[in-house]
Amino acid sequence: MSEFSKEMREAGESGMRRVSLGISVLAVMVAMVTVLGHRTHTEAVLMQTRAADQWNLYQAKKIRQEQVSTTTDLLSLLPSANDATVQKKLTEYRTHIQKWSGEIAEEQAKAQDLEHEVALAERRADRYDLGEALLEIAVVLSSITLLTRQQVYFLFGLLLGVCGLAAAASAQLVH
Repeated sequence: MSEFSKEMREAGESGMRRVSLGISVLAVMVAMVTVLGHRTHTEAVLMQTRAADQWNLYQAKKIRQEQVSTTTDLLSLLPSANDATVQKKLTEYRTHIQKWSGEIAEEQAKAQDLEHEVALAERRADRYDLGEALLEIAVVLSSITLLTRQQVYFLFGLLLGVCGLAAAASAQLVH
């Protein structure tokens, strides 16, 4: 009877070793997904800063264009003692305004592209966050197995862990 009891305890400990190993693997996965999520959030913040800088450049060029346009309008309306010089200046300003119109459109397109990149990074980060949360819940549920010795918690934890890994992996599919 004592020998049978000893075998049963050892069999139970062996099963708990597998559970402990599974929990450890899940914990490593949580750490990896957490790091990926943090890096993706940082990428989104940096991209947002670049987008803001790009919009500032767009705005500065737009303001400069508006100022020269206003100056051109004023020069056209005011009487001048030297009309040839004024006409030369007006031609120069109008050339600048046309050139800046193209540049402003380019700056706007660049800023919009950067905003698109920010949105992508945020969507990837959301997927990593979901994966991290599911993996953390999987670790907790699997740990309950050590207390209750009921394998159903471990199996459910593993299922959630797989779902968490799938959610994190899906971040790579966001384009």
